[in-house]
Amino acid sequence: MSLSNFFCYIFSDMNKSLLRKEFAMGKLDGKVAIVTGASRGIGKAVAIEFAKEGAKVAVVGRTLEPLKTGLSGTILETFDEIKALNGHALAIKTNVLVEDEVETMVRKVVDEWGRIDILVNNAAVAAPGPFVETTTRRWNLVIGVNLLGTFLCTHAVVPFMIKQKGGSIINTSSGAADSRVYGVTGLAYGTAKAAIEHLTFSLAAELGTYNIAVNCYKPAQGVATEGFVFNLPPDYDKSRLIGPEKMVKAALFLAQQDAKGVTGCVARDEEIIRWHGLL
Repeated sequence: MSLSNFFCYIFSDMNKSLLRKEFAMGKLDGKVAIVTGASRGIGKAVAIEFAKEGAKVAVVGRTLEPLKTGLSGTILETFDEIKALNGHALAIKTNVLVEDEVETMVRKVVDEWGRIDILVNNAAVAAPGPFVETTTRRWNLVIGVNLLGTFLCTHAVVPFMIKQKGGSIINTSSGAADSRVYGVTGLAYGTAKAAIEHLTFSLAAELGTYNIAVNCYKPAQGVATEGFVFNLPPDYDKSRLIGPEKMVKAALFLAQQDAKGVTGCVARDEEIIRWHGLL
């Protein structure tokens, strides 16, 4: 059964009872996680898996209602799926470009659950098309959501992780960060992701003193997320795309780290899975 089909499965009372036991013994039992960009795609899949493994999850994003563009997914839908699995979640509408909104979101999480153990910086946007057609507005939006959003969310949670003497920050990159050929996501996207990779290993060195792990993962193969598929040209071979399962597995492993474990790692999902025997 695929991951998406699993989460769409309607549990019987017996299945729900078994799932509650899984939560009690989950790999993230007692942890509090924030996942940005959790309306759809990898962020949604990671948020649901974290909840399944016992974490209390803040589902963060801008989308409360289906978009007029036809792009599916909302934070409320992700929240509902977690609650249907007897998980713990908060849905918090947040624009990661707005510092006040990010700080308010983090404060809500701390007020509700008392701590923050995991941050997954997943919110992203791309601007497909050649460089010569990229406007300043689109460039700033892509760099902003991907890079500034990662900075603002990280900057907001770090004081709480320092206070509790530990935490795991997971940044999300892309093959576009080190690609030397023209890609479908646009140059601004790859530029932002490359900067996020540098931010990751530099920040890991600085925050290691406080027992905070900072890692960055990216898919080894194109993932058929709603946002990625929505922006693909009509002639793109979608058979090359896969589901989010490998990213979810890698994220779950990284979420369990602190500075005594794996930190400063920038790697593809398949590499993380093989290096650490997660097959």
